[in-house]
Amino acid sequence: MDLLNTLVDKGLRRELPTREEALAVLATSDDDVLDVVAAAGKVRRQWFGRRVKLNYLVNLKSGLCPEDCSYCSQRLGSTAGILKYAWLKPDEASRAAAAGLAGGAKRVCLVASGRGPTDRDVDRVAGTIKAIKDQNEGVEVCACLGLLSDGQAERLREAGADAYNHNLNTSESTYGEITTTHTYADRVDTVQKAHAAGLSACSGLIAGMGESDEDLVDVVFSLRELDPDSVPVNFLIPVEGTPLAKEWNLTPQRCLRILAMVRFVCPDVEVRIAGGREVHLRSMQPLALHLANSIFLGDYLTTEGQAGKADLEMIADAGFEVEGAEQVTLPEHRVTADGGGGCGSHADAGCGSHEGGGCGSHEGGGCGSHEGGGVCGTAAAAPAASEPRTDLVAVRRRGAGTDLAPNA
Repeated sequence: MDLLNTLVDKGLRRELPTREEALAVLATSDDDVLDVVAAAGKVRRQWFGRRVKLNYLVNLKSGLCPEDCSYCSQRLGSTAGILKYAWLKPDEASRAAAAGLAGGAKRVCLVASGRGPTDRDVDRVAGTIKAIKDQNEGVEVCACLGLLSDGQAERLREAGADAYNHNLNTSESTYGEITTTHTYADRVDTVQKAHAAGLSACSGLIAGMGESDEDLVDVVFSLRELDPDSVPVNFLIPVEGTPLAKEWNLTPQRCLRILAMVRFVCPDVEVRIAGGREVHLRSMQPLALHLANSIFLGDYLTTEGQAGKADLEMIADAGFEVEGAEQVTLPEHRVTADGGGGCGSHADAGCGSHEGGGCGSHEGGGCGSHEGGGVCGTAAAAPAASEPRTDLVAVRRRGAGTDLAPNA
């Protein structure tokens, strides 16, 4: 297919595809999905080999958010039966992080619900970062606390944070249909504040909210312009009690095409499969490793994920290897150029920002398995392919904020 050959050549040169080419990837048929994966996989292997970076979420403060993001189970007005708790103490958060690090994660993502942190909140998180780093040499810490005020990114950097996550989530033109309590421009501003403070920027999107192909391409091109180091791709988990609870728009093949498009547009950036992979990719998850070089281990913010052991087995069985703490995630040219940021190739390249919850897996993200492994809610008879897999959505009842052991 001429389109795929062209996109592979551009990806190996770190050259931006055209909008028409990106749209064409999303428009390919299910019959061609393996060809699409194989092509984007060449680009992934060029810049990241067969390494898979593991990340681990710790939800520092759950629920009771004043923002009205339609996809989020922690939103204002949510009736979802999620865990609700105030700030974890530094030692509690450190113990939660230790489970993920023991499972092979090299980055801990510290997330808190809310519009944005107060200065006192920044002090709290600084204490948590110190507790985690004192006990785990070489660990990366990403903070995801919502919209940042002037000077807060610098304070987080001084406290030892390596990265900051804030997602754009969807296109600028449709953002107001998803959230009304803050703007798309507010999100962009926070990503730029993180960049300016010397933090590694992490910013991505949520697919499956009823957006068009044009919306998906718009947000990914906007991310590239913002030039983050990592781009989490979330697949909406329609959680009961939220406005998007009936939005079941994704198939495994659609998810693979979206990930391939992101890889072609952001060839040398850490592309992370975030919330919803277990629910929407299901048994196709191993194929997605040929497109993304990073995943979350274990559970998400308010929903359960695949058992950590199953994640590690999947990576090994697919012929990939877990990235070690001593290995540098990004290609050398991105680590050394302009302080290590950037998604693309040129001075105007770029790629991504995160939201006020979930470092690369905001709610609607996440689900997977109950204590035992595999994918949660396995039915006696598999539903037809066209039926929503509502049986795969499970609210988190373990880990941070509970007395039960975390999943990692």
